[in-house]
Amino acid sequence: MPGKTSPLLPPTKSVLALGLEGSANKLGIGIVEHTPNGETKILSNVRHTYITPPGEGFLPRDTAQHHRDWIMKVLKDSCKTAGVGIGDIDCICYTKGPGMGAPLQSVALVARTLSLLYSKPIVPVNHCVGHIEIARVITHARNPVVLYVSGGNTQVIAYSKQRYRIFGETLDIAVGNCLDRFARVVGLPNDPSPGYNIEQLAKKGKRMLPLPYATKGMDVSLAGILSSVEAYTTDKRFRSSLSEPPPDGGSSEEDIITPADLCFSLQENVFAMLVEITERAMAHVRSKEVLIVGGVGCNERLQEMMGVMAEERGGRVFATDERYCIDNGIMIAQAGLLAYRMGQKAPIEETTCTQRFRTDEVHVSWRA
Repeated sequence: MPGKTSPLLPPTKSVLALGLEGSANKLGIGIVEHTPNGETKILSNVRHTYITPPGEGFLPRDTAQHHRDWIMKVLKDSCKTAGVGIGDIDCICYTKGPGMGAPLQSVALVARTLSLLYSKPIVPVNHCVGHIEIARVITHARNPVVLYVSGGNTQVIAYSKQRYRIFGETLDIAVGNCLDRFARVVGLPNDPSPGYNIEQLAKKGKRMLPLPYATKGMDVSLAGILSSVEAYTTDKRFRSSLSEPPPDGGSSEEDIITPADLCFSLQENVFAMLVEITERAMAHVRSKEVLIVGGVGCNERLQEMMGVMAEERGGRVFATDERYCIDNGIMIAQAGLLAYRMGQKAPIEETTCTQRFRTDEVHVSWRA
């Protein structure tokens, strides 16, 4: 924090970390270097995504099989891009959680194997802390309120006393899960991602339809909103395409509901809720900065709405592009290397995974 001395001392020589991420359908491996002059260099950031057919989600067993099939190629590509071998790496970092059990285990097994084969220390990493730390490096945000929005998590976070404190969160499903599930309802493809395709279709929406607005203090509830927007697809005014003729007794062409209208309405409603609770956290901690992390953080409409709010408060928004906001290995390498430089590592028998790993459980020893 400004005005406090960082406990993280500059390294006496360059240190390198290999990060392995596989908590959901993205398999990523990255290599990061910290230099004695305080510079952070991203040497490689390779990723492969498991994409299912339209209308289908990704199951843990199938996702884990994808990771097992691709991890050696992704590892080799990452090392080749960085121009280093595993022997040059100072520590192996992997995602401990939160995430899907089977994919987490598949990647952790490879991390343990590399650690044992090359006699390298291993560092378990919290997935959310990884998102925050790589975004802090990329954006140079000093001490922001963090909005963490992804397929499995929705949290408003601020740093205090070596913890990332959770000020608000979803009470049921995550915002990314809400968007992904609705994308399946209206038949949008999973390539490149359901959320991206909703964002593009929402730009064509012309009607703002009534939906529940469910902020609960600093928390949000999204399951009821998803049910409500899904209900519109059974409305007699709904047309899956404009060429679809109205049923008997149906509405006129001037009173129709399209998938674009529903995507637009869902986005505007949910993002307004997220902006509200983020603004409340900013007021509480007296911050002028917002940092958006996680896969949904790539959404330009969310960034735009958050930017309007921040500008009205005399602040600004920080966000990264899809290389760093979507799950990746370099974020695990960055958070893991910070922990490693503070002396944190795990014996091999403690390199477990967990599907539930709260952001505020992590001791952020590298910050003042």
